[in-house]
Formats: sequence, structure tokens, C-alpha cells
Amino acid sequence: MSDAIGPDLIPRIEFEDFAHDLKESLRPKVERLGYCGEIWQIGANVPQSMFQFCELTEALKSEIDMKYVELVALTAAGVMGNSYEKNQHERLANSLDFGRDWIAQVNELQAERGRHMSDAECAVQKFAMAAIYRRGHDCQDLFKEVIEAVGPEQATGILLSVGRCVMHAIFRNTLGLEPPVASLFDDAKGGEAA
Repeated sequence: MSDAIGPDLIPRIEFEDFAHDLKESLRPKVERLGYCGEIWQIGANVPQSMFQFCELTEALKSEIDMKYVELVALTAAGVMGNSYEKNQHERLANSLDFGRDWIAQVNELQAERGRHMSDAECAVQKFAMAAIYRRGHDCQDLFKEVIEAVGPEQATGILLSVGRCVMHAIFRNTLGLEPPVASLFDDAKGGEAA
């Protein structure tokens, strides 16, 4: 991207120079992926805040069914035009065996029942899209459908996950960062990420 915010304006901190808590929080992910993403290198400029963001991400993954985590991440990335996160989560969803057809349908942002997404997944996607487009206004009826479909605990986590994904998208889009990996559908190798 030509308008990217470069290291001359915001330094990229090398992983070995991260603050201890942030480094240890991200170490398993960096070792699994084999690289340290530019978002983390920039976020390391505010290590405590980035640590809390990473901890929120991991907490949501432990409290919400992973299919909903990936559904929200892919949906928010699609709505927000965040190819950085979309590409990574396509690969993660694929490595979790959710299926390329399911991933492709989620990416369509249509929440169409009867294909590869369940009724509950369609309710979650409709809510996530509305929450982003409407900035949370007039989403109560759609959120009630999510609560009915997945229960109050999962619904609460889904709500927080939408906010987390919007935060990531604004961070990435403002900085103009290029995705570290290609889309699953542009690269026959697939792979994993996020």
C-alpha cells in the first residue's frame, strides 16, 4: 500500500526486544507461525496494551467455540476490508478442518442458511455484520437471536469478539499493513495462521 505508515514514523520492534510479558504471551504463536507479525511489532511500542489485546484474544479463544471465533474474525475482516486478518483466519479455520466450502461461504457475508453454515452460525454472522455496519445501534433483536441460538455465555463472548476484530481492523487499516500470508484461495498450499 502506498499510504502505509512506515517504520520511519512508527518503529517496528524486533521480537527479541519485546517487553517480557508481551514476548511470553506471543512466543507460542511466533514459534508456531515462524514469524512475528508486523502488527505485533508495532503494538510492542505500547507493550502493556498489546499484551492485554493478546490476552483478550486468547481468552476469547478459550471461552467461545472456535468455529464462532473464526466466523466472527472472518466476518469482521470481510466487512472492515482487513485482508491481514482475513487471510490469517482463512488459514487457521482451514487448519481446524472447518472446510474450504464453509470458509468461502462465510467470506460471502450472506449468512445463507442451508449450505455450509448452521442456523446458529448464520445468526452470529448477521449480528456481527449489523453490529459493525450500525455501530451497535438497533442490533438488539439480532443479538437476541444469537443468545437464543448459542446461549448467554457464548453470545457475550461473541459480542466481545466483534469489538476485538473491529479494533484489529482499525489498527491494520490505519497503518496500511500488507497481509503476511496470502489468502487461502490465492495459494494452493493453504497453511495455518493467527
